[in-house]
Amino acid sequence: LQFSTFDWLVTDIYHLQFFYRILPTESLDQYHLPSPKKASVKNSNLKYEESELADLLKLIDWPSPPSSITNFSLSTNPKQCWYELMNPRSIYSIGETLEVLITAKDHYGKLKSYGGDFFQAKLHSRKVKAGVTGHVKDLNNGTYLATFLLPWEGEAQVNIRLIHSSEAVCVLKNKRESHPEKVYFNGYFHFNGSSEVKECNIAVRGGDVCNYSDPVTGDPWQCLKPQKMPCDSLVYHSMGGYRTVTNSLEDSFFRRSVTAQNIKGAFTSIKIEPATNSTGLTSRLQVCSPGQEPSQPSGFYYNDIWTSLVCLGRHFPSPSDARDCLKGKDIHMFGDSTLRQWFEYLERFIPTLKRIDLHVNYQSGPLLAVDPDVGLVMRWRAHGKPLRTAKTMISDLHYEAAHLYGIGGGPQTVVVFTLWAHFTTYPVSVYIQRLFRLRRAISSLLFRSPKTTVLIKSANTGYKSIYGSDWLSLQLDILLRAIFKGMAVTILDVWDMTSCHYLPDNIHPGAPVIRNEVDLMLSYICPK
Repeated sequence: LQFSTFDWLVTDIYHLQFFYRILPTESLDQYHLPSPKKASVKNSNLKYEESELADLLKLIDWPSPPSSITNFSLSTNPKQCWYELMNPRSIYSIGETLEVLITAKDHYGKLKSYGGDFFQAKLHSRKVKAGVTGHVKDLNNGTYLATFLLPWEGEAQVNIRLIHSSEAVCVLKNKRESHPEKVYFNGYFHFNGSSEVKECNIAVRGGDVCNYSDPVTGDPWQCLKPQKMPCDSLVYHSMGGYRTVTNSLEDSFFRRSVTAQNIKGAFTSIKIEPATNSTGLTSRLQVCSPGQEPSQPSGFYYNDIWTSLVCLGRHFPSPSDARDCLKGKDIHMFGDSTLRQWFEYLERFIPTLKRIDLHVNYQSGPLLAVDPDVGLVMRWRAHGKPLRTAKTMISDLHYEAAHLYGIGGGPQTVVVFTLWAHFTTYPVSVYIQRLFRLRRAISSLLFRSPKTTVLIKSANTGYKSIYGSDWLSLQLDILLRAIFKGMAVTILDVWDMTSCHYLPDNIHPGAPVIRNEVDLMLSYICPK
């Protein structure tokens, strides 16, 4: 087997080495990948990235059970878990911090002696449609400390959910690293009136393979070679299916009764009063601009309106407000369906923004809408493979980094991307190397056109399975924020916006959430 498509792009052999780390050395042959020992790259940028890897992995380090759990009853039981208020008082003030102690127990009612459970916490009020996320700290002894900022006046209720037990998280982590093939894809080959469908992925095992590394970025992609057709006859791509990679015990850790379940507490609500001699939580904030340091929490809802605690976020209640902001803008969106929701919102919200039918698969795009009277052009297209989508032409799927190299940029150019949901099934090394390539492309864009606006949408909450989980998404979100830290780009923190809203969990958030997310985006495009 020849591996010429990787050989000619030597600088990205280093990135393939990240992928090698997900597989035992003795299994490389079955994946048709060259030995990483033969790759030697002398490049300062790549050495810098290699030095980052260990630090990045430390950021997502997560406690595991001290030994293999072979009894479901020893896993964390949300019905036995409990929370109580630390240093309770009758009245609290806006701006103060509330502390809540969480105690985890197993199905026998016994206190857990180790950490690793994944809890999500929020403070909320349905009466005034308010919500703010809580920060949960693992004390590594079966207890957890949740802290909440108190940002509004009136009553507030604490809500704490066990998303996954530490045992379920251990399964998620193991399957993520050891089974990158659990989601697979189809490649459709057409040649001389014949057709074949073959399995495709970042790497595939079994038989000869066709390699389709991107000629600009080196992003790897492979398909099993068709029997009677050349590799160049690949025309379409689609989602293939899901493979079962768990046994019955592992499945039990993801039962609905123990996943994303509320836990009981020692109190129901607290009362919050205005603070004396206070200038307000937002009084010292600056206008929204690139590179601002994140806050914890990043904001809160009140009357269903998101108030940013990172910058002076604006709101755009009328179509004319949004249209005036986007006048003359050339907008490029790259990502998944959660970013497509932003495109769809603006298309519906601004009546003069009209879709141009490009006769493509809607799920993956590209989609185009224009408002010629104000010089507004807005595009959305799916990021490059891996992509779980309906059958679509390979030629319509562009790697986001490769596409950026073809954008001139400038003060009227806005680039928005999100990259996470379709990577939850892969080892984190695959995601890291993808972001490294994207970072280089963005650095190049900002070097030639420093006034370009670059916005990065964070991950959503919503997934709860072995193929996509809030825990897996959170891990990727932490990595994304770290890799782009210090750059003149903006992380739009929609993790907080989706985790503390009153609407039920949904990977595709409801209209009130999308409206606030888009308003936050517009606040950075038009800060004044």
